Amino acid sequence: MVSEERLSNASSVAEGKKPPILRGVRVLDLSRFLSGPQATLFLAGMGAEVIKIDEPRGGDPTFTAPPYFGPHGVALDRRSSEDLGIAYLKRARGKKSISLDLKSAEGREVFLKLVREADVLVENFKVGVTARLNIEYETLRATNPRLIYCSITGYGSTGPERHRKAFDLMVQAATGMMSITGDPAGLPSKTGASLSDGIAGTFALAGILGALYQRHETGLGQFIDVSMADCLLSLIFDEPFDCYGDLGLAHRQGNRIARFSPFNTYRAADGAVAIGAGTGADWTRLLKTMQREDLLGVPEFMDPGWRIENNARVDAVVGHWAACLPVDEIIRLLDEADITCGPIRTIEDVVAWDQLRVRGMLKPVRNPHVPGAEGPLAAGFPLKFSEADATHDPRVPVPREHNAEIYEGLLKLSREQLAGLTRAGIV
Repeated sequence: MVSEERLSNASSVAEGKKPPILRGVRVLDLSRFLSGPQATLFLAGMGAEVIKIDEPRGGDPTFTAPPYFGPHGVALDRRSSEDLGIAYLKRARGKKSISLDLKSAEGREVFLKLVREADVLVENFKVGVTARLNIEYETLRATNPRLIYCSITGYGSTGPERHRKAFDLMVQAATGMMSITGDPAGLPSKTGASLSDGIAGTFALAGILGALYQRHETGLGQFIDVSMADCLLSLIFDEPFDCYGDLGLAHRQGNRIARFSPFNTYRAADGAVAIGAGTGADWTRLLKTMQREDLLGVPEFMDPGWRIENNARVDAVVGHWAACLPVDEIIRLLDEADITCGPIRTIEDVVAWDQLRVRGMLKPVRNPHVPGAEGPLAAGFPLKFSEADATHDPRVPVPREHNAEIYEGLLKLSREQLAGLTRAGIV
C-alpha cells in the first residue's frame, strides 16, 4: 500500500516541485546549546518535522541569552521581552516548540506517547541524566523499536571520562586541537568558532541518515553514540602528528602544513593572501610567476622535503614577492598560473562575497515579535540537491507555540486534558 506521504511526494514531482528529502520523518529534540541543535537544524532543513521539547519553567537557555535581536536592533542587554537570543533565532529555525516536564510521572507518560509517534530522538545531556529521567535508549526502545536514538556527549557513552561535562573549549583542549593551533611562538589557541560542537552535530546528522537508511532494511531503530572528542579527533589525525617528533617538526605549524611548502599566509601591499603549492609543478609555476627562475636550478629549493624543513627560507622568497603587490594583482597572477590562492577576508568581506550570495549561504534571521525586520545573518543550508529541496525555514517558534498542535492533534489529547496538564505545570 502506498502511503499518503509517498503520494504527496509523487504529486509534488509531477507539479515540478522538489520534495524535501526527509518529509514524513518526525524528530524529538531534547538537545541544548549547539551540538544537538546543529544536528536537528540540518534535519529540519532537509524537511523533517523537528519538535523541540523544552522544560516548562526554564525553557531553552538560548531564548533569553545575549546577544539579542529585537525591535531596537542587536544588543548585549535585553531591552524588552521581545528581544530574543540570536543563537536561538539561528538554531531554532524551522522547528516546532512544545513544553514538557520530563521529571514528573505524568510528563514522562506523555513523553512515551510522543516516542511512539517519533522516528528520531536527539539529546545531548551529560552521561547519566537520561538514566535518571528513565528515558534512556533501552527503555524507549521497548516503547518504539523503530526509534533512532542519537546521543551527543563530550567524550562518549563509554570510557573512563564519559561522565565529564564538556564545552567546545574543553574538547579542543582535550583532543590536542589547541596544541596544534595558533602562532608557533605563542600559547595554544582554540579555533575562532565552536568547531567541536558543529562537527559533532554534523556527524550526528550523518549517523541519523545512515540509521534511517538501515531501518528500511531491518525495520528497527538503533542507538547512535556521538562523542564530540571522537568526531574532532577523526578530522585532526589525517595529519601524522604522532610522527612529527621523529621528523623533527613542531606540532604547531601556524598557517603552514607539514606536507607542502610554500603553504602559508603572506602580507601583501594592501592586505594578506593565502598561497599554497601542493605539487612540484605548482612550485615551478609559482617561481616563474614570481620571476625567480634562478631558483629552478637550485637543488635544495626543488626538493619538497628540504622546503618543508626550511619553511622560513621558502616563505621569505614568497613573502618578499607578495609584499610588493596588492591582493587583487596577486590573485590575478596566481589564478592565471593555476596556483591555489585566496584573499584573507574579514567577516565584512565575507558578508559582501558574491559567491555566498549566489549560493544562498547567508540569510537574515527573523524574530517572530518583529516580523518585518531582517535580523543578523545566519548560515544557509550547505548542501544543494538536484532532486530535492533543502533550506532553512527562517521562522522560529516561541515557547509552547505548538503545544495544542502536538498534544491535541498528534497525541489526540482532549482540550480539557491539555488544560489540566498546563495547570499542573506538566506542559
